[in-house]
Amino acid sequence: MYSLEDTHQVPSLIQVFNTLTRSKEEFVPLDGKNVRVYACGPTVYDYPHIGNARSFVVFDTMRRYLEYSGYRVHFITNFTDVDDKMIARAHDEGTTVAELAAKFIAEYQKIAKELNLKPANANPRATEHIDDMIDMIKRIVENGMGYVVDGNVYFDVSAFAAYGNLSKMPVDQMTAEARIEPDENKQDPRDFALWKAEKPGEPSWDSPWGKGRPGWHAECSAMSRHYLGVPFDIHGGGQDLIFPHHENEIAQTASAYSIETPVKYWLHNGFLTINKEKMSKSLGNFFTAREVLDHYNHQAVRLFLISAQYRQPLDYNPEALNQATQSLERLRNALDVLEGRLSLIEKGGAKPAPADSKLAEAVRKARDEFEREMNDDFNTPGALAEVFTLVKSVNTYASKVGKASALREARSALLELMGVLGIDLEKKAAGGASESDELLKQVVNLLLQIREEARKSKNYALSDRVRKGLADLGITVSDTKDGPTWKTE
Repeated sequence: MYSLEDTHQVPSLIQVFNTLTRSKEEFVPLDGKNVRVYACGPTVYDYPHIGNARSFVVFDTMRRYLEYSGYRVHFITNFTDVDDKMIARAHDEGTTVAELAAKFIAEYQKIAKELNLKPANANPRATEHIDDMIDMIKRIVENGMGYVVDGNVYFDVSAFAAYGNLSKMPVDQMTAEARIEPDENKQDPRDFALWKAEKPGEPSWDSPWGKGRPGWHAECSAMSRHYLGVPFDIHGGGQDLIFPHHENEIAQTASAYSIETPVKYWLHNGFLTINKEKMSKSLGNFFTAREVLDHYNHQAVRLFLISAQYRQPLDYNPEALNQATQSLERLRNALDVLEGRLSLIEKGGAKPAPADSKLAEAVRKARDEFEREMNDDFNTPGALAEVFTLVKSVNTYASKVGKASALREARSALLELMGVLGIDLEKKAAGGASESDELLKQVVNLLLQIREEARKSKNYALSDRVRKGLADLGITVSDTKDGPTWKTE
């Protein structure tokens, strides 16, 4: 049997919480600096809700940090484009499963762009890999781990001794959950379908067991192996996928390919809640990602989705989204402060000052502490806190800095660290806010020029009136020996 020992592994500083062992472990990829990641993607039968979007953002952020840390990441996320839910929805809407899938895949792709998700190396669709699934199921049956009943193929859970190692569920609990979908053909309630015999009006494919379609669990096992091989480094998804989906994936892949541990690290994100209750379509207590993205700045939504450590629940409420919007403005204002001061210095007149070294030290510390937090199981709220400590230092020292290099380093750090979190501070805001932001800058800078001219002509009444008027609008003006700077509160 193939083992994880048969790999080239290089230690790292990153610690990840492995659901399989229920502990934090040093992240040691199987192949040096190459990392293979599979994140379960959406079943495309409906609009993704904002809880689904959290999972998308979580694993995109992990990928970004791994790449920042020097790893070459091969990232796969799939589309489940045939299953029971899709068949039922297509029937209800009087359309085909393929047309339904096309509609919601297009919506996912739009959401992915708005949330600034990096494109995956591949986005396989289940229907593109039916042959891979049939091959895997044949291997399972040949290895004595599956059985056939009237054109249906089932996995024999009793034959797989390691079943339950991921979920840590007792047998009676697994049995109770399995009975949610009873099937008289099963030898054991925990057994699950690998292949489902054809039914009238359902999509079907030829197979050694007759026409039919794959079971849901078979799809991800086959696609992950096709693109990443086995074993691979990270398999991710929401906590609701631990059982039965990921438990069943392990059983299938291990049984088909004679490998003890198909995936080294299993990472699962916590739920997005609403009023402290899991957000889900089945409960009807959800907002679609589209509803949220149409109402809030796209980058603020992403900032909200990483505001809690990924394994912890995150409660959805307007106050939290508004706070994320304000936080995004603070970040952009800090960038404006740096760029404004840099523009003044580049015009000449400023000299090296004590604030240069203080800002440089703040940048160095922010980078070190950001990495320390992210190395601790991708602790994004801790990493964000370090960035905002840097923002505070920028607001304290930037107006006193004399060296352009200190300002450039601070600017570079802000852009790079937030970029690791998927936030592009140079990108104009969505939904028309970009034009408003740019117009605000132009208007404020024009008013400051008028104020400077008034001061030079000793028209202090007009100068004070401009400053007070800006203050009333939440814009603070700071006078320095090299000229005025401004920021929004």
